[in-house]
Amino acid sequence: MAKALFELCSFNIQSCIIAEKMGVYRVELCDNPVEGGTTPGYGTIKQTRDKISIKLYPILRPRCGNYYYDENEIEILKHDIAMCKELQCDGISIGVQNIDGTINVDQLKEFVELAYPMKVTCNRAFDATPDPFKALEDIIDAGCERILTSGQKSGAPEATSLLAELVQKAGDRIIIMPGAGITAENIEQLMKETGAREFHGSLRKATVNPMSFANPAVLDFGTVCQPDQLALAKLLEQLN
Repeated sequence: MAKALFELCSFNIQSCIIAEKMGVYRVELCDNPVEGGTTPGYGTIKQTRDKISIKLYPILRPRCGNYYYDENEIEILKHDIAMCKELQCDGISIGVQNIDGTINVDQLKEFVELAYPMKVTCNRAFDATPDPFKALEDIIDAGCERILTSGQKSGAPEATSLLAELVQKAGDRIIIMPGAGITAENIEQLMKETGAREFHGSLRKATVNPMSFANPAVLDFGTVCQPDQLALAKLLEQLN
């Protein structure tokens, strides 16, 4: 039995398929890695759900930037929740803030209710709040299953003290899932120092362009990323 579970942050269907083959417990499906992840399209979610049987949690984030949404964006998120339910996703990753940075508890609670029976991870909106311990209680009150957090730092390895305190205060009420900056080299220490039993990361690297022709004068197509399979295998071994 695994000591801890790993969620792979995946930016395309190929990464999700790799995750399942390698024994990853759950995937968070995102678009736009450069912008920290935004909502993937209907077709991407549907095809991914059809191809994998492990737990699938699309991120629902209509744009990059902050998690303070206007009325139109709230309605977009409601439509996206309905889409994920229709496509039989296991859960969603979502977050919403007030203008002062605190968690919008009432709106998050509505999202949780609309998502049911899907589970809900509060995403890194948590890391943008002014008081992590108030945010912890607010997210618990809203009914979320877990919190994805870097411990309010750029990466989880820089925040082990806060993460450990969050794990302790959360107890059995909610799962604290450290994410960002997690590698095969630091996962064992993170487990020991934080007490967390779920972790999140992408371990991504750029893929080689398979095209037989590429125009060297055009450089703005972007880069396709997939998980480094050697690094992922090593990390999963550490968890076991």
